[in-house]
Amino acid sequence: MPEHPTPPTIAAAATSLWPQPRYVLRMSGLVSLYCVGVALLLWAFMDDQLLPQLVHSLCIGLLSWMLIDGGKPLLARLRQKLQAGWQPAYGNWPGWPAMIGLVLLSVPLAWWLGMLLSGVILGRPQVPNWRGYAPQLTGALCISLVTAFLVTWGFYVQGRLTATRAEAEQARRLTAEAELRLLQSQLEPHMLFNTLANLRVLIGLDTERAQAMLDHLIAFLRATLTASRSQSHSLADEFERLSDYVQLMQVRMGARLQVALRLPEELRALSLPPLLLQPLVENAIKHGLEPSVAGGLLTVQAELVELSQGQVLRLRVQDSGVGLGASSCADGTQFGLQQIRERLQSRYGDAASLTLSRPPEGGCLAELLIPLPAQA
Repeated sequence: MPEHPTPPTIAAAATSLWPQPRYVLRMSGLVSLYCVGVALLLWAFMDDQLLPQLVHSLCIGLLSWMLIDGGKPLLARLRQKLQAGWQPAYGNWPGWPAMIGLVLLSVPLAWWLGMLLSGVILGRPQVPNWRGYAPQLTGALCISLVTAFLVTWGFYVQGRLTATRAEAEQARRLTAEAELRLLQSQLEPHMLFNTLANLRVLIGLDTERAQAMLDHLIAFLRATLTASRSQSHSLADEFERLSDYVQLMQVRMGARLQVALRLPEELRALSLPPLLLQPLVENAIKHGLEPSVAGGLLTVQAELVELSQGQVLRLRVQDSGVGLGASSCADGTQFGLQQIRERLQSRYGDAASLTLSRPPEGGCLAELLIPLPAQA
């Protein structure tokens, strides 16, 4: 059977030599249940005492599992050292030839050690005699070997499914990050060109305002470059970046744009992916406030709220502009909103959400819910 290569990230996770305690407890429980079932069948058909059959089955079965499952990562590590460039896949899987040899060696050894151990437990310690047990040994070994190969095949299939899911999740995350870069490349030049055009006009009309606008532009571009190189940053950094952006917009819109940024001190250190709020703020200004002759108020607020699933971070971007039902708003926000939703899904799964609504007082409200445990 052909072996499948594993991406470096998956292979790196597969090279851990020691299994997790939860895995050991789960597998030992499953093997024990199987051994009890085998003992009950043998007791029913062989008319023998139940306790000896139960002890023999548990000792042999658990030792077989420990030898096979414990020898698998050792064989993978040995092959990794002997074969340059090879990486273990699917939970330290060393390949079928090595696993077949391991099963053929482990089962007879586990049978012999299991009979020795069960004799000690039952108060009849003796070294198993291969010739004396020859009639039983043939049947027991056949059952044990078939079982071991079936279980090993199950491990292999489960490992492949787990690796496939991990590869799909990794590809989805990489796609979301690539789309973030695309979103940045589309949003920022548009804003930059508009800002430079306004700056050119201001230089001749109001030098002081032009200098202030240039300072905010430099700070905004510096923060954007830093954010594009990281997977997350603090909520304080996100709000500082928004502050530079809205001050640039205030130079352009003047008194028509009123801004309120509300970030409680205790939430400043919380971590979140960069560029989550800025597309919402840009949409609010471009599609909500700029089309309004009177302009309006833009409010960005962060707070903790208690929901049925526990405490979550709620981020609200609200404007008092023309409203969600305006055609320009409905047509212009879909790309940015889709990107935000995909990034939330990639980072937090179904625990995070983005919703749009029209408040009773008018305008548009975008609300982000982000689970706090995922912030760690």
